[in-house]
Amino acid sequence: MGKIISTVLLCSIFWFKLSYAVLKIDINQGTLEPMPIAVAGFAADSWDEKQVGRDIVDVVLNDLENSGLFRAIDRVSFLEEVSMDKPLGYHNWRKINAVAVIGGAVQFGDQNQVSVQFKIWDPYKEAVIEGMSYQVQKKSWRRLAHKIADRIYQKMTGESGYFDTRILFVSHLGRGKNTKKRLAIMDQDGANFKLLTDGKHLVLTPRFDPKNQRAIYMSYEHKVPHVYILDIERGWQRLVGHFKGISFSPRFSPDGNYAIMSVANYGSTNIFEINLEDGKTTKLTRDIGAINTSPSYSPDGSKIVFNSDRAGRGQIYIMNRNGSDITKISSGSGTYATPVWSPRGDFIAFTKIEGGTFYIGVMRPDGSGERLLTTSWLDEGPTWSPNGRVIMFTRQKPDGTSNIYSIDVTGYNERLISVETDASDPAWSPLLK
Repeated sequence: MGKIISTVLLCSIFWFKLSYAVLKIDINQGTLEPMPIAVAGFAADSWDEKQVGRDIVDVVLNDLENSGLFRAIDRVSFLEEVSMDKPLGYHNWRKINAVAVIGGAVQFGDQNQVSVQFKIWDPYKEAVIEGMSYQVQKKSWRRLAHKIADRIYQKMTGESGYFDTRILFVSHLGRGKNTKKRLAIMDQDGANFKLLTDGKHLVLTPRFDPKNQRAIYMSYEHKVPHVYILDIERGWQRLVGHFKGISFSPRFSPDGNYAIMSVANYGSTNIFEINLEDGKTTKLTRDIGAINTSPSYSPDGSKIVFNSDRAGRGQIYIMNRNGSDITKISSGSGTYATPVWSPRGDFIAFTKIEGGTFYIGVMRPDGSGERLLTTSWLDEGPTWSPNGRVIMFTRQKPDGTSNIYSIDVTGYNERLISVETDASDPAWSPLLK
């Protein structure tokens, strides 16, 4: 992942001599070395409690190491045991260069409850810098582990975490003409895979409601592509709008009260916004013979980014939410597609095609600072983590296999996301409540 630098960092050796300080991520540079942290086992009495503790630690370590920012120190190197009730020998942890020590305890309660405590110690400041207690149902231990990882990430980087989240995507079952594309959901680490549709109808481009557990997506349910909303928990589905022609490429507004999408008819594709309460629609672009698509709101909902071939090849444009003041922001060669605004508002991610090669890139909202992060035979469809620091995308290979990958906004730490099937069209949820 990208370089992490302290505001007082002069060099990596000097940094480890410093007392704990909240770090700031430099999005333009990459990290030379992940932060070494010591994660001890979670104390428990019974065998079952110890197993839950081990499971929690495994998920926490997986989250943190997959971020590219942390490296777990081998427990063989530990010079003492960690106890929630006894003082820590800070000098022992400085000897193994641990910038943080994490420990915890697990205890079962009544009615299938489990209580979990954890602390973060700073060996250089010689103090506890975080301590929290949780009580959840035993079956919720995995989600609790993601929450703990989020707290560690936030305390150590100064940025909010992104581990307690889910991914909507299209699951591919079968090969070639027999492939069934079904809407699916999983945790951000690939766990808790679940199919949401039955595969009778092709589905594409799912997107999360930022405020509720709903998905908006395109389906061929009635043979003509239209946009639908699915209540993920209840399984209820409804058609969005009654447009003449094909509706596709939908996305919720930041408040979840509106949706924006493309509608194609009579040889033109334009962008519409629909009020999800009363069904009122507003046509935002009015081009004839052009394709305007892949709209995405700015985080405050005041502007919309989209791609259009109105000037020939596909380029990225920004307009006000009412459709006024349309401005082209892309300026490079090649064709641009699928722009999506970062939740932080600082970048727009996009797909770029040039010379037969596909890229995932980012640029500032004014079009400046374009950087290409990935390249392959076919990379497309970026989606942002809720903290705006990681991007997931689809990578398809010449043999037709399709997988989900992630990469840090710096262009470092590219990795394959483990999914039970071939997969495409990822959409990242906000942090769960």
